[in-house]
Amino acid sequence: MSAPRILCIAGSPRRGGNSDQLAEALLRGAREAGGTTQLIIAADAGAHPCRGCNACSQTGECVVRDGMDAVYSAVDAADAIAICTPVFFATVPAVLKVVYDRLQPYWARRYVLGEPARDPKRPGALLVVGGGGDPFGTGCAITPSKSVMNVLGVSSEVVFECVGPDAASDMGHHPECLQRAEQIGRDLVSAVPFVD
Repeated sequence: MSAPRILCIAGSPRRGGNSDQLAEALLRGAREAGGTTQLIIAADAGAHPCRGCNACSQTGECVVRDGMDAVYSAVDAADAIAICTPVFFATVPAVLKVVYDRLQPYWARRYVLGEPARDPKRPGALLVVGGGGDPFGTGCAITPSKSVMNVLGVSSEVVFECVGPDAASDMGHHPECLQRAEQIGRDLVSAVPFVD
């Protein structure tokens, strides 16, 4: 049996920040549990915004050739997917939203072209971190992320909100968040169905 492949998509435009630290902790936990890991940094993915041309509704493929080709390959190959993102103005950063929008071919395949949904869904997790000062909270970051995960055939039952850290150095004051992220990584590996 090959090791479960755990993909993590990091949504922050800033390297080394709080959500990046959660992503690294998650991947560390996954490796400790025997998984192989891949990290995609949305800001470095080379993805251009969706054109809204709807060509994917005809073919199930995006006509734009850019860094998303590698993202599509990683998504397709993953046995489990996690998303780690900060909250910017109550939602996900623009760099992550660009990646989300470019996943439209998966929506088109399922809802326009009639491709059956994955059954069962792949294990998944969403880790959201925010300073906690926004009165509108994290819901607007969680909702589109869960929508994307559903379209990809990924479970979004595991949602972890780490509220409090703001500056990158703040995560050191929240070791429980890093410990929880490591455990989520281990849990994703164990949740991948055994295939001989």
